[in-house]
Amino acid sequence: MDWKTQKVLVAGSGKSGIGATNLLKKVGAEVIIYDGNDKLKEEDVLNKLENKEDVKVILGELEDSVINEIDMMVLSPGIAIDAPFVLRVKEAGVPIWGEIELAYVIGKGKLAAITGTNGKTTTTALVGEIMANYYDKVDVVGNIGNPYTTTAFDSTDDTVTVAEISSFQLETIHTFKPDVSAVLNITPDHLNRHYTMECYTDVKMSIAKNQDSNQPIVLNYEDPILREYAGKLTNRIIWFSSKQKVNPGVYLEGKNIIYADGKKETFVTTTEDTTLVGIHNVENIMAAIAISINMDVPVDIIRETIRKFKAVPHRIEYVETINDVIYYNDSKGTNTDASIKAIEAMSRPTILIAGGYDKKVSFDDWAEAFGDKVKCLVLLGQTAEQIADTVKKHGFTNIIFTESLKEAVDECAKNAKPGDAVLLSPACASWGMFDNYEQRGDMFKEYVRAMCEK
Repeated sequence: MDWKTQKVLVAGSGKSGIGATNLLKKVGAEVIIYDGNDKLKEEDVLNKLENKEDVKVILGELEDSVINEIDMMVLSPGIAIDAPFVLRVKEAGVPIWGEIELAYVIGKGKLAAITGTNGKTTTTALVGEIMANYYDKVDVVGNIGNPYTTTAFDSTDDTVTVAEISSFQLETIHTFKPDVSAVLNITPDHLNRHYTMECYTDVKMSIAKNQDSNQPIVLNYEDPILREYAGKLTNRIIWFSSKQKVNPGVYLEGKNIIYADGKKETFVTTTEDTTLVGIHNVENIMAAIAISINMDVPVDIIRETIRKFKAVPHRIEYVETINDVIYYNDSKGTNTDASIKAIEAMSRPTILIAGGYDKKVSFDDWAEAFGDKVKCLVLLGQTAEQIADTVKKHGFTNIIFTESLKEAVDECAKNAKPGDAVLLSPACASWGMFDNYEQRGDMFKEYVRAMCEK
């Protein structure tokens, strides 16, 4: 494509929109930034750019005259594909790309792409470290926090890109074609955006829609949705399983993690030779092994990287031990399945902090997972009443309502006894009370560590 002939509307002025604009400017396109928030200031938007020369900013209403003059639109993932202005652009026959498609088309080198409801960030970070310990030029991008658009222009044929891809980002791909793809699991999430599990599943699985029959997709054999969907796939399937032997794939045999390639079986590592806790992290490790081997990384490099790898922030992250009470930050547990995995990883009686933005999901399975692990539930946010009603139906009544995260931490400190754990694992998104899950987790850590100073 001759970008110098293209007039592109970039929708959204956040991190994704700015990254897309910077990339489009580098390849010579004419760019208009559009944001529906008319309270923003044009100058503030332009000041985020590396090169603001000849960039036009439109805030508030998007006029038809603008839609009629553009050649394409790049949509930020935070904007729904059925937003009214997006539908108007689509009806006008204007191609709509996402930032991932844009970066992929412009970028070069090999690509491993990882999606799933849970475990994406940990797996992407681990694969990124494995690649960096073998290849000279590695970029770790996507939903992990570093937009793919920020690295694509400088990539070369020797670059290896590891990308964490969300369902929102997958909605707007067209030619995106990873050398290795992975879907870690699929459980209910973002149904306020995707509406049905069928739609959510189809979007997740589209990560592999352009791969050919020789290109592998790594899938979790223990996920019933993935097992069923596998029959529709035409590319090469590499399974991983924490419960049974799979071949080809990665499986757990006692404490040993084994890779089978259809001809031979290779010992890779053990569950004891890692700092990550919980069976869900064993699954993340197995997925990373499958991805890395199929990206041609030697097993000894993979083994050594796993041994040294530390948990990513906000995912069952140890914070402090105060009066023999261990505090864990699992703010990245933004859905019920992620939170269930955090609860299952606890080895002490646990006071659980939960609640937040309502994504229109059920909390029944989550409540059932409490078992004898959760001794007290501290609630806050938009979903507090709904969660309380659900857990009561399942026989759990030790509930404390709070108005803020600070109050929630204080209540945990009052009610915790030596030998307990306090776990922030909200099972909900952070929006409404916080900018994002990172801010929520950072504030939790700040409040906990402040108690050490008293």
